[in-house]
Amino acid sequence: MTSLAQCLPDMYRREPSNWPRIDSDRVLQVLLHNLDGMVFRCAIDANWTLHFVSDGAEALTGYRPEALERSSVVTLESMTHPEDRDRVRQAVDEACRGVGRYRVQYRLQHRDGSEKWVLERGAVVLNERGERVLEGFIEDVTEQLMHQRLLADAELRYRSIFEDSVIGMFQTSTDGRYLAANRALAGLYGYDSPAALIAGLSDIATRLYVDPTRRAAFTEQIRANHRVTDFESEVYRRDGSRIWISENAHAVLGPDGQALYYEGTVEDITAQHTYRRQLEYQATHDPLTGLPNRNLLHDRLQQALNQAQRRGCRGALAFVDLDNFKFVNDSLGHAAGDRLLCEVARRLKTCLRESDTVARYGGDEFVLILGDSDGLSDTLPILHRVQAVVGETMALEGHQLHVNCSIGVSVFPDDGADLSVLLRHADAAMHHAKTLGKGQFQFYTESLNVAARERLALDSALRKAVAEDALHVVYQPKVGARGQVHGFEALLRWDHHAFGSVSPARFIPLAEESGLIADLTAFVLRQACRQAAAWRAAGQTHVRVAVNLSPSLFREKDLAAMIRSVLAEAGLPPEHLELEITEGMLMGDVQRALTVLRELKAMGVFIAIDDFGTGYSSLAYLKRFPIDILKVDRSFVMECDAGNEAVAITRAIVSLAHSLNLRVVAEGVETSGQLAVLNALGCEEFQGYLFARPLAAEAATALLIRAGR
Repeated sequence: MTSLAQCLPDMYRREPSNWPRIDSDRVLQVLLHNLDGMVFRCAIDANWTLHFVSDGAEALTGYRPEALERSSVVTLESMTHPEDRDRVRQAVDEACRGVGRYRVQYRLQHRDGSEKWVLERGAVVLNERGERVLEGFIEDVTEQLMHQRLLADAELRYRSIFEDSVIGMFQTSTDGRYLAANRALAGLYGYDSPAALIAGLSDIATRLYVDPTRRAAFTEQIRANHRVTDFESEVYRRDGSRIWISENAHAVLGPDGQALYYEGTVEDITAQHTYRRQLEYQATHDPLTGLPNRNLLHDRLQQALNQAQRRGCRGALAFVDLDNFKFVNDSLGHAAGDRLLCEVARRLKTCLRESDTVARYGGDEFVLILGDSDGLSDTLPILHRVQAVVGETMALEGHQLHVNCSIGVSVFPDDGADLSVLLRHADAAMHHAKTLGKGQFQFYTESLNVAARERLALDSALRKAVAEDALHVVYQPKVGARGQVHGFEALLRWDHHAFGSVSPARFIPLAEESGLIADLTAFVLRQACRQAAAWRAAGQTHVRVAVNLSPSLFREKDLAAMIRSVLAEAGLPPEHLELEITEGMLMGDVQRALTVLRELKAMGVFIAIDDFGTGYSSLAYLKRFPIDILKVDRSFVMECDAGNEAVAITRAIVSLAHSLNLRVVAEGVETSGQLAVLNALGCEEFQGYLFARPLAAEAATALLIRAGR
């Protein structure tokens, strides 16, 4: 057999110098013997007369190389399927006229009569005598083609199922874009075509889901489980209407295990969802008034009890009974009585806060849950309002009716910790109110009645104290981790000959309700600024003084002007004043709060958020406001060394605050363990009994002098 190396023209051979230690003939022989396919050289003639073929010819064609060479037994032309011969010759002719290379796929007839699909790649070259010949390689691609056809058939079937399914189907990217959708899904969402859906819903989270957080929940479930099942959400259709859908989807993973995209199905479950909501509503609401019934009342009370326990506050359960309702029923009929009950239910709802609950207990009895109450300052105004609103004239069946109510109140958790006990106590108090003449409210215990009388006396004494400047200011140090004094928080104190040392928790809410808080805040502000100016004049130029602003004062239009006047009067530069506000002051009229804070910041004062973590704001929300300092609420500080969730919350607050370039102050530090944890978390300043109790001005001055030595 002629070797391929001998057949190759000189121009295809490497120079011997490039193969210093390699037997090139041996390398080529081994390569030719082991190739899975046939290497060949043939003439460019009618039969493609073969000059050379490799050993792979037998497996490919069924003929040994010597039977093929010189076309002694069979020719390459005759082995080519008759229907493909012209196409093969055309490919070679184009190579001869053009670039010299060709690539053609065709059917080759095996010696045993079977057919194979082969891929032939070759080139037109010059042989040793300068004659044009073909050299190339033919390999069996039958299996590859079959696999490709199977894939194509499967894809065609899948596409047919995908496009013609009556169920919405989709593919989405992991970042929330539609890659594909079928006609059923486009129709479900109100689009004319899948292409219109893909273009219209460029961001699934914000443009499809009514609740934008649903896409994140969808993604999180798939990441955790690689699929979601019966994922229910409310979505927008193209026309703005809303429907409920159920999604079932899974992640399509790549070789590395990472999600390439998500695919799944969507069904419209609006009818089922509506029916389910109706059943739930009927099970928890009174069919006549639409108010919560006893079932929902029990759940709401349990929530209120849990919240009172967490926050260490109280709540009230009020049992409301309509006076003389039986007279209306008997004289005007049950239909008129039903209308009266519906009107009373409407009026009761207008009296309550959003966090409160009014339920119909049965007959002419209603129950109010007044949660998150600090005492009479919250409860009494609501009860008075209920009596006034229910007692307003009501037109019914051509009559002008006046309906009063008797109310019994039990306080939780003092008077009980479950619905039955609280209802029993409130019912007893309500009956006592009726015996006293109806149209009244009574508490189950005497404690709140006594407190009501005490509150009136306390209000009178506070007004007198404000008029006579009988209150005083103390200063609690704010220190660094090594005990260095950075500043003070100014706190108001009141000592009374009859009430003793009155806690700010008692008289500050009273001042807020009575309208005295503006005078009290102005008093503290003036005292604190004068003292800070005195410290500055004595050489303590680094000290800042912090003053709490009340919500009512924060709403005053001339707040900035008042503070500017106090600073000028005291001769204190604004950078020595820190104003503390609560989260709640920012959550109402956001634009106005932003305007007020910008006015204050323009003056040069520092702004701090007090008791952060107890409200409903977030650091992302606070980023909109010109805030300098966050004070971590003492409830987290007290438990931060216990290794519970409080330290996790504190760590998150500190970390995110620092990401927004905010300074963090921990208040209520009482132990060295708390200090160590808070210092490790990155708090810059600390305040609490571990360092000092609130000090009189003279004691605070002495502390500054000692610290400066």
